[in-house]
Amino acid sequence: MEPTVTPVMYTEVRGHTGYLWLDRAERSNAMGTEFFEQLPETVSELDSNPDVRVIVIGSTSRHFSTGLDLTEMQRLLMGTPDGGRTMDLGTIKDLQDSIGSLAACKKPVIAAVSGYCIGGGVDLIACADVRLCSADATFSVRETRLAMIADLGSLQRLPAIMARGHLCEIALTGKDVSATAAHEIGLVNHVYRDKVDLFNNAAALASEIGANSPAATQGVKESLKNHYDKEIAEELDFVAGLNLLQLRSPDLIEAVKAHLEKRKPHFGDD
Repeated sequence: MEPTVTPVMYTEVRGHTGYLWLDRAERSNAMGTEFFEQLPETVSELDSNPDVRVIVIGSTSRHFSTGLDLTEMQRLLMGTPDGGRTMDLGTIKDLQDSIGSLAACKKPVIAAVSGYCIGGGVDLIACADVRLCSADATFSVRETRLAMIADLGSLQRLPAIMARGHLCEIALTGKDVSATAAHEIGLVNHVYRDKVDLFNNAAALASEIGANSPAATQGVKESLKNHYDKEIAEELDFVAGLNLLQLRSPDLIEAVKAHLEKRKPHFGDD
């Protein structure tokens, strides 16, 4: 008997707008195995639909995503006594490819963020063409605080979105960034009053884009990708190798344990 696969996202089409809904409310859309398996298929479903001209990605629950599901993924990150598979270069590349499926989408993508958008959530919205958020949104390139290097695309795609100094600050500290601050540093285009206002405006923007020639809008996207993303694949390979070394460090084990035990990690001589 085949194992049951639990859907953690689904699609919806309204007019010429395709919606990709993250739908794992009980885990605040934390990204586990099922997320990474389902994302490319779900993106492809919308990208290949001739009726869809624009894609909006958002969450059905309070939070957009709290990032990597450390409870589920700790086996890969920390290894197991039975010698099961741990995080290796191939695994990192598979995760990169899954997130990158949104960037590879031919149609314009709007990310509509409410609540937490942490770690892998930022990797995901960095793949979008436009980012919007509600006033309660909180962003964080959190990996540094977990003794990891963000290796799924944030450090490669965000330089085309925001200034280097701002990116260095948030990536080196791993601190939380409010919706207002995210707008000030260019991470998001607009901030809206609440989630209802956010999705109303995301739908309006999608309709405005969708009213134009699909060939023209997709051509604009392809031209911009050609300008900004030429070195992305090479840079992702580089950071995958860099983080693989970090994932074998004692700091990672301490960081994951501290996260699961809800305490402050102690690195080195702390």
